[in-house]
Amino acid sequence: MPIHFSQERWQQIAHDYTAWWEGSLKRPLLHITSTGHDPARPAPKVPNHHFMALHGLETLAADIIDARDYGLCTERYLGDAFPSTWLNFGAGSVAAYLGAAVERRDETVWFHPVVAKPIEDIEFAADPANAWLLRTKEIARAAMDRWHGTVQVGMADLGGAVDILSTFRPGSDLLTDVFLNPAHVHRLVQQLHQEWFRSFDDINAVLRPRNPGYTAWTPIFSTDPYYILQCDFAYMIGPDMFDEFVKPELVQSCKRLTNPFYHLDGVGQLAHLDSLLSIPELKGVQWVPGDGKPSWVNWPDVYRRIRDAGKRIQVWGSMAEVDRLIEELGSGEGVVAFIWVDKSEEGAALEFLAKQA
Repeated sequence: MPIHFSQERWQQIAHDYTAWWEGSLKRPLLHITSTGHDPARPAPKVPNHHFMALHGLETLAADIIDARDYGLCTERYLGDAFPSTWLNFGAGSVAAYLGAAVERRDETVWFHPVVAKPIEDIEFAADPANAWLLRTKEIARAAMDRWHGTVQVGMADLGGAVDILSTFRPGSDLLTDVFLNPAHVHRLVQQLHQEWFRSFDDINAVLRPRNPGYTAWTPIFSTDPYYILQCDFAYMIGPDMFDEFVKPELVQSCKRLTNPFYHLDGVGQLAHLDSLLSIPELKGVQWVPGDGKPSWVNWPDVYRRIRDAGKRIQVWGSMAEVDRLIEELGSGEGVVAFIWVDKSEEGAALEFLAKQA
């Protein structure tokens, strides 16, 4: 049985998400996925690994996509939800495309330099024949051939320029570099900015035009280029260093993407929030408090700062949590929320959708 979604619903998704990006949608986007349904199709040949890189290069790309298809067939899409998957090769996969070693273990993926080099000896240049880039594009092509636009396929987690640099300057090396080798840090961040967009455009050339639109590892739908930018390294530096080493490249990226978001990960990054919110082209912020911290719903002041700056808000959570946030903010305008429910909860989900309409 095919995935439960029609072309008419895709047209509605494109209309509503475009209105949300433009600021004319006066309600929240509520992406509610109901799980646990009978897929009504045979089980796949291979496991549906969260990380596609965990499959050996010998695994057929079509079999990997078939495993994703099986999972999507167990879901139903309510409200503003739609069927989606993404090309998950690990966080910061541009590092792999630039020659970093790919370590696959414990159901996750890590990147390491093959040979540790002094920062002054590092240069980044694209290799069109890189095995991991070719594999990403191969699986993207298999997805397009399988679904023909029925499923939105999101961009790989390319990482952020400074985080990618930290792959090649691990541990405390990059922290030392920002003090002792700032010119080389600036040089390499600019190289990585160009390589990032080279990868983005190269992969999108496979996904377009059959993909319904653009998504990333966070599937906020956009008919125009969208990505969720990040810099986890920013957790370890203060506002002055953020503005010197991180923000300029973020501004460049925001200007090249129609709908850029930022992944604000951890309380250590709150020091940079005002600086981020001052970027005119940045459309929104995804706030993640971090392990061991109170849930995202307990930070209404952060969300008020984001909204007061005219930016959009993205959250994951339960219906009760999302309802609480909307009450705290006074409305759900500018909010996109991702909610998963069991099929037995669909009635409650439909009532929740009606309340927020």
